[in-house]
Amino acid sequence: MLNSTSAQAQTTPPPIPQGRFLKQTTLVGEPLDYELRYEHAPDLEVVFPDSLARFAPFEYAGKTFYPTRTRGGVSLDRAVYHLRTFRLDSVQTLALPVAVLQGADTLSILPPPSRVRLRRTAAPRPNATELPDLRQNLALVPIEPIFNYPYWIAGALAVLLLLAGSAALFRQGLVRRYSAYKRRKNHGYFLAQFARHVERFELSRSATNVERAVVLWKNYLAGLENSGLNSFTTREIVAYFENDSDVRKALNATDKVIYGNVQTEEAAEVDRAFQRLRGFAERRYASVTE
Repeated sequence: MLNSTSAQAQTTPPPIPQGRFLKQTTLVGEPLDYELRYEHAPDLEVVFPDSLARFAPFEYAGKTFYPTRTRGGVSLDRAVYHLRTFRLDSVQTLALPVAVLQGADTLSILPPPSRVRLRRTAAPRPNATELPDLRQNLALVPIEPIFNYPYWIAGALAVLLLLAGSAALFRQGLVRRYSAYKRRKNHGYFLAQFARHVERFELSRSATNVERAVVLWKNYLAGLENSGLNSFTTREIVAYFENDSDVRKALNATDKVIYGNVQTEEAAEVDRAFQRLRGFAERRYASVTE
């Protein structure tokens, strides 16, 4: 809205505004500018149309107002309205009124209508009264399926939440089962390796095989008991297992062979030591798995 200086009573009719389109032709939906100019006395109060004015058959898209300019005793108000049309009339007209305030009265003054021609992109039919023949086609057209990302993402999130909830609910049971499975595998491996060392001792009567069997036994029990048993001395191991007779007798016999190189009593004593160590390991495994 543009206002000039305060109005005074007018004794002569106010001048007529001028409106024009800035181009003579347009396309459907193409931006189109309409310029409204009004030259008047400096003391005349003028109001230009705003976005609520009636722009039919055009649609309002915006406006650009310019400040009032006064030269030689004549004031010029000017605005450019940005319009579009979606009507198919060949010639379309527009005349935006200017409001002149005269005291308590308001005078609406229309400029001469301005015309714009619609430029068509399709050639007109020779006989516009005849409609083209319609052909019926009910054949289905194959459509390439579109990947539904939102549904797949929502489904993936639902599955992840379900798995997380199941893991939280059954975690302890799964951990126990997995731990039992590992203990069972380790126990089977220990028995197989221990039997191999015993068999090698029976063939070679070597203290090295006795030492390897004892080291294997210590490492197995250290893992089973979750302790540092494999770094303990014989005295500490006996004390750890509360002076168990099988452990004490077996380790005393194997220590004589390993560290004292005592080969008396030989096979029978060492075999009994191996049996005691294996039997004690199986008892500890059974107590843990209960």
